[in-house]
Amino acid sequence: MHAPTSLRALPQGNIFRPGDVFVLFGELFGRGYANGLVNEARTAGMTIIGITVGRRDENNALRALTAEELATAEANLGGRIINVPLMAGFDLDAPAGTPTPTDRVAEMTLKTWQEDKLDWAHIEQCRAVGVKRFRDSVAKVMAELDRMIPDGSNVFFAHTMAGGIPKTKVFLAIANRIYKGRGERFQPSSALLNSDLGKLILMNFDEVTANTFQYLIEGSAAIRERVEKSGGQARYTAYGYHGTEILIGDDYQWQTYTNYTQGYAKMRLEKHAQAAWQQGIKATVYNCPEIRTNSSDIFVGVELSLFPLLKALKREGGGAWAEAQWQACMAVLQEGQSLEGLLQKIDAYNDSATMRQFRNFDAWPMDNTPELAEVMIGTSEDITKMHKSRDALVTDILSALVLEGTGPLMFRETSAPAGPVLWLNHDIIARQLNQLHQG
Repeated sequence: MHAPTSLRALPQGNIFRPGDVFVLFGELFGRGYANGLVNEARTAGMTIIGITVGRRDENNALRALTAEELATAEANLGGRIINVPLMAGFDLDAPAGTPTPTDRVAEMTLKTWQEDKLDWAHIEQCRAVGVKRFRDSVAKVMAELDRMIPDGSNVFFAHTMAGGIPKTKVFLAIANRIYKGRGERFQPSSALLNSDLGKLILMNFDEVTANTFQYLIEGSAAIRERVEKSGGQARYTAYGYHGTEILIGDDYQWQTYTNYTQGYAKMRLEKHAQAAWQQGIKATVYNCPEIRTNSSDIFVGVELSLFPLLKALKREGGGAWAEAQWQACMAVLQEGQSLEGLLQKIDAYNDSATMRQFRNFDAWPMDNTPELAEVMIGTSEDITKMHKSRDALVTDILSALVLEGTGPLMFRETSAPAGPVLWLNHDIIARQLNQLHQG
């Protein structure tokens, strides 16, 4: 793949109707992309069924939700949840009586982690334990789900799993230097990827972010075959990230956040969709724009790509509603600051020689550099200071708009998807939002 396959036309179709089933393959937590799809399914009158990743007890053993936790989760989802723990990844798995990968990482220190070595034969055993646990749980979930899906209904499987960072103090300290550090606190991302710790994290990212999509497609084969034989259709979606086209100058240009360590897993996710597509299964990864979420806030500077959406809203047929979004964003800036001044900073940032070097689609995901950290983190901090409060940012408003736009785009395109990997860029999101708010 040498260029993004971008969605350019607003999708018009919708095969989903009351009585059809929407399956959320991942738990709904806080603000995030999944909310947009759930809202569309609810509007369509679909039956909504979710899963849980489960919870860890005091000994880190995985357990199902308590009755109280289940009731809260179902109220949040607005549907029924199958209470079988589907925690992805293998960072807390191990053969009985042996240490988990997280135990091994916890032994590392800030002084030694780059030289510390892992027992890869043991790590592979841990991975096998985790994969078997997950796939066995998928089988249990699908057995319950099969009884909840009527013959002839359409089924929308929405995969939302991502992540896989081991929960240890040492990695949090390392991550703060890689994703937030500059000057003396800068840490090259290549140092992480070249270490045994980095290789372990990439393996776990693959399991959580990518391979779970394959396990979902394989595990639901019997349901898919049954509904298709009885006149229904099955669709699969997943959330990707592989850079986004935003307005730079007068043109939409592909750009990306660097260093996006999960990028390797996101490309593996794309490959799973492509493999399914070749088998006649309509599985599509939607590469969505950068937004601020609870999990993305560690990546300082990821939010900078959001600001040009303001210009896209006006360019793509925006009227009074688009102007109202500008005013809402203006209202959170300090007196004496302007959106025009903010966007000038973003233009200068995107036009800098440093940032131009990272607009290389074929080389994605690239490693960070001290120069990149300086300009990206510096710009992020400068723009944050333009606000009245760190608790009310322009990027909060714009993130909510992106979520609102991607929901209907993904939901409708999935009725007759154009391919296994599609990019949702600022142009189509702005057009979708303007259409939603016409008049």
